[in-house]
Amino acid sequence: MTLDPVSVLREYAFWLERGRADTYRVRAYREAADVAASLRADQRPTTVEGWRALPRFGPKTAALVTEAMAGRVPEALARRREEGAASLDPAGDELRALLRGDLHTHTTWSDGGSPLPEMAEVAEALGHEYIAITDHSPRLTVARGLSRERLLEQWDEIDRVQQGRSIRVLRGCEVDILADGSLDRAEDLLAGLDVVVASAHSDLKADSATMTARMVRAVAHPATTVLGHCTGRKLRGDGTWRGQSTFDPELVFAACAMFGVAVEINARPERQDPPLDLMRAAADAGCLFSIDSDAHAPGQLDFLTYGAARAAAAGIDPDRIITTWPVDRLLEHCRRHR
Repeated sequence: MTLDPVSVLREYAFWLERGRADTYRVRAYREAADVAASLRADQRPTTVEGWRALPRFGPKTAALVTEAMAGRVPEALARRREEGAASLDPAGDELRALLRGDLHTHTTWSDGGSPLPEMAEVAEALGHEYIAITDHSPRLTVARGLSRERLLEQWDEIDRVQQGRSIRVLRGCEVDILADGSLDRAEDLLAGLDVVVASAHSDLKADSATMTARMVRAVAHPATTVLGHCTGRKLRGDGTWRGQSTFDPELVFAACAMFGVAVEINARPERQDPPLDLMRAAADAGCLFSIDSDAHAPGQLDFLTYGAARAAAAGIDPDRIITTWPVDRLLEHCRRHR
């Protein structure tokens, strides 16, 4: 019995993304999968040479699907599965099982590596009940932030993708917190969003008083749902951390608690933001939390397991994590605070 070569190629790409492989490597497998999907079953080759004669197929992709067509789980895929399972942190397994959705994801509309339909499809396969598509706002030009016109076009695509799917695809945006604390979106567009992740991406070295005032103003905006990666810290390639921004956590987290804004537990391995001491400070302040993948590719949607492990280590009550809530409760909370 043959294995589906399309599924094999896409799963291999998933595990590559899960391990944060270079985008060009992942794209090779996804493009080969698209070619395989365009062929009828009786048109699909059974040899490496036959597959290599097709566009977008090289030696590795051809070898992978040839094994699949022979009814074997490809050795390379089996290794990726084992490596992926070994990288999971069992400390957060119980909490991970409670997570229903993800409120911070990116697609090719901005700086993500895969199209919106594929992100929704993989999220659904992972058991998500909802996913917010939160591509960047206009100011972040380096990430192809969405203009008004492009955001409205994205909403149309979300409506199309939603049809026939059980997963709820939410209108979202990762909105830049500007230097004065205002949000990088027009008010009418903010009102049309289900989820707003407010994040600072610039001027992260500002003094504590400036950063505190900036963050408090952003949190106080009635459209803000989540305060994204609040310190801006990031792990460099040499294993050292990019310095985190400084702010008064007592004031910022008090504002989050007052306005019902969730503090994001950013699950990306190179962010792990906020650090444990600030997570506990936010918990002591009575904050809500949101465990989010900040995925830029389908395979990264499973980063939630890292965020769950960190939340468990900090002793966060699961009911204070809004991504454990059913979608109706989540959306009611978002509307109530606007």
